[in-house]
Amino acid sequence: MKFTDLFTSSGMSRKIEKHGDIPTTGALYKKFLKIAWPAMVESVLMSLVNIFDSIMVSTQGINAVAAVGLTTQPRMIFYAVFFAMSIAVTTIVSRRKGQGDQRGANDTLAQALGLVAVLAVVLCGTAVLVAEPLLNLAGANEDTLEYALIYFRITMIGLMFTSFGMIINAAQRASGNTKISMTTNIVANVTNVIFNAFLINGLWIFPELGVKGAAIATLIGNIASFSMSFFSILRKGRYLRFDFLGMLKWRLPLIKTIGKVSLGAGTEQLFMRVGFFIYAKLVAELGTAEYGTHIIAMNILTVSFACGDGLSVAASALIGQNLGKKRPDLSTLYAKAGQRIGVAISALLIVFMIFAGGWMVRLFADPADIHYDYVIKNGTILTYFIAVCAPGQISQVIYNGALRGAGDTKYVAFTSAICIGIIRPLSAYLLCYPAGFGLFGAWVSLILDQYMRLGFSMKRFFSGQWQKIKV
Repeated sequence: MKFTDLFTSSGMSRKIEKHGDIPTTGALYKKFLKIAWPAMVESVLMSLVNIFDSIMVSTQGINAVAAVGLTTQPRMIFYAVFFAMSIAVTTIVSRRKGQGDQRGANDTLAQALGLVAVLAVVLCGTAVLVAEPLLNLAGANEDTLEYALIYFRITMIGLMFTSFGMIINAAQRASGNTKISMTTNIVANVTNVIFNAFLINGLWIFPELGVKGAAIATLIGNIASFSMSFFSILRKGRYLRFDFLGMLKWRLPLIKTIGKVSLGAGTEQLFMRVGFFIYAKLVAELGTAEYGTHIIAMNILTVSFACGDGLSVAASALIGQNLGKKRPDLSTLYAKAGQRIGVAISALLIVFMIFAGGWMVRLFADPADIHYDYVIKNGTILTYFIAVCAPGQISQVIYNGALRGAGDTKYVAFTSAICIGIIRPLSAYLLCYPAGFGLFGAWVSLILDQYMRLGFSMKRFFSGQWQKIKV
């Protein structure tokens, strides 16, 4: 078998049991990219906005960068519920789309929005109340707590809007309409960046609010994103439509279906958030300069994740749709095509990190900051770790997205429990402290986690067991 056969339709389908015609290589990638490119643009733009956020906040010093970074994992704990529900909505709506059941897809969306309306109020209120002890637990200290509290409380109000947008966008992607989600997030991200510029440093008629301004800008972006997403299901003639009465009417069988898929995804999110929380806390306790440098590198790493996440969205949607059509062979083939595209992107990222990683780090650093030299030197080294991490990260995100799209969320939860909940924090502690590798030890543990998850996901994917799951 030639190396090039690994990227062709005939080569990738050689060991697949075929249930009908197989598309040509050109047709295969064309259909995959038709769904994938808006999702990739959306994910990459979101990661770039996070980068711009950090660059703008860095004008307030490394303490501000560290403080904003400290809020990430505590915020994600509350968002985890809605991440899990969005995975369930993607799985169910894509399956109904493949089955030609438009009513079922819309009923799923309405029921999920009804659940979100209740959960968002409860979780938002809880987040604001427990902010200080939660951030102290996350590793905040006297240098970062004040900034972190301000940023956390304001951005958590955005949960009220973001949660609805997440579910609507998940349903739109599952139906194959990834452009709507891309458009809403472009508007939100542009809004966020504009108000960042106005509010952080006080441009034009706006006051200089620093970290508080960054939080307000994020909230305004959340509202803009929700507005666009909600408008997308109000238009006549769309596949997905808003059903207010459907939100209010509880359908037990449908709730059970959503709950069944969400349970596995929710368990995965639980272990992910706890593992990431402990991992972030371990790094935060190394010191403000170390944690600030870590946050800068993690922001750069999100570009790699964003590429994989966009491809994962397409893999999830196409797998669900083709399983609904009883074409597991095409589901397998589209997932493989997505992973091959991911390999090509990984190669480009490796070259970029090796030759331009240091330049990226300098964008985040303020020469006037007392930690500037430390940030530049060690941040540049971490970009080489990112180059090593990117191939494993992108491929595992795609394969795990494919498994989620098939409804195999329990297996993904199991591997997340092992790799993120146990392996990453445990190895990070051992390498950072007893072994004495500090910040670099934390990144070795991150790479170990990514490649272990890749191994687990590949094993499961090629076993074909996900093809038998009913949704």
